[in-house]
Amino acid sequence: MRPDPPPPHPDRGQPAPPSAPVGITMGCPVGIGPEIILKYLHSTAAKPAAPPVIIGDAAVLAATGTALGLSLPLHLWHPGEPTVPDRLNLLGVSHLDPTTLIPGRPTQETGTAMAVAIDTGISLCLAGHLAALVTCPISKAALNLAGYRFPGHTEMLAARTGAKQVAMMLAGDRLRVVLATIHCPFREVASLLNQPALVDLVRLTDRALRTDFGLRAPRIGVAGLNPHGGEDAMFGREEIDIIAPAVQQCRELGLDISGPHPPDTIFYQAAAGRFDVVVCMYHDQGLIPFKLLHFADGVNVTLGLPIVRTSVDHGTAYDIAGRGSADFRSLQSAVTCAVRCAANRHGGNRSGTEPTQL
Repeated sequence: MRPDPPPPHPDRGQPAPPSAPVGITMGCPVGIGPEIILKYLHSTAAKPAAPPVIIGDAAVLAATGTALGLSLPLHLWHPGEPTVPDRLNLLGVSHLDPTTLIPGRPTQETGTAMAVAIDTGISLCLAGHLAALVTCPISKAALNLAGYRFPGHTEMLAARTGAKQVAMMLAGDRLRVVLATIHCPFREVASLLNQPALVDLVRLTDRALRTDFGLRAPRIGVAGLNPHGGEDAMFGREEIDIIAPAVQQCRELGLDISGPHPPDTIFYQAAAGRFDVVVCMYHDQGLIPFKLLHFADGVNVTLGLPIVRTSVDHGTAYDIAGRGSADFRSLQSAVTCAVRCAANRHGGNRSGTEPTQL
């Protein structure tokens, strides 16, 4: 097993120069990450002024390109150098043999490769060589098989950067959601909710919307937990005992916040433009409406990091890996969002009057 995580990088988020590229980690080598990267690079979609740096495996990308009929000349990028247009700008961090890999079947070797790519991307962002990090999907099982004791990207990013509080936001041009609880059994949700944690989450969300998304006064809606918002405690007291006091405390701090709103109406109101974000009490409460609207183009944003990190909002899709049918639009949106957030964070949108699209 790998040792415990090293101490946080000494450079906790050095500002990247305006010309610094975005880094894209390849994700699981036997998932759809290599495929969506190549499809994105070959697409006519708008791309950053500086071509992105792919952090991954040259042989895997070459084999994927051959299988898809998509080839790009390779440029081996080194930190501090500019990227080259119309090239696959690659920072190679592994040396896998594609002939031994089976699509959809991760191994300890593929798990190590994807973990090293993430570690490398984090270090380059912290040192200012990359403006932001965009991550393709990984296998949590393979991550642990390789000896990395993290349940996923978010926890690994938090540990490596020394972030004390992080949160998951799913962002699209019609809806943004932030989750109070994430990967836990539904029966445990109510016991995990408390007023101080909700207040901290709302304050973190407000700061991120101002700093990274360029919103001067974010409008925050908070969903209730129970049907009809508890119906005056007929269906539960969480709204009265926990959520409403947290909302009131945030309002006293000067935040533009309201709730708890009935969960069956707040997402319609948010999609119609009433709220800039909805704070949700549990995973599926937020992700079901979000994916209904943004299944193909949603973005996962980690709040609270000293670096900008976005990701696709889907998994490794092992069931379709190697078939050439993966959709790259979530990756396209993740790169666009990362570029805008990095520009806002480092002063590219100082007015705060124009909200970004994601």
